Amino acid sequence: MTDEPEHTVAKPGRSLGEAVGAKAARKLRARRNASQGVWFGLGMMGLIGWSVTIPTLLGAALGLWLDRHYPGRHPWTLALLMAGLAIGCFNAWRWVAKEDKAIRDEQEGDDE
Repeated sequence: MTDEPEHTVAKPGRSLGEAVGAKAARKLRARRNASQGVWFGLGMMGLIGWSVTIPTLLGAALGLWLDRHYPGRHPWTLALLMAGLAIGCFNAWRWVAKEDKAIRDEQEGDDE
């Protein structure tokens, strides 16, 4: 590990004072919201978990119902379970990407 300073890319035309001020404001805001850190993170993990679990279980339940009421050559349970899992993963990915974009936009807004 090296002891090199952290390098950030400064925007053109921006003074050192403005960059330091924006970074200090971001740190102060993070300290004010520190109480929600662990619980907020656990809640978000739970939210993401449920956003995957619910469509998966719904797909499996629908597949079981279809297999019981309309038996056929191919079972529906596994296919709909996989479809529910794919939909749930897509929902979770989309939500995480939206939250990441909001955080990055907030940081860029502070930097300006």
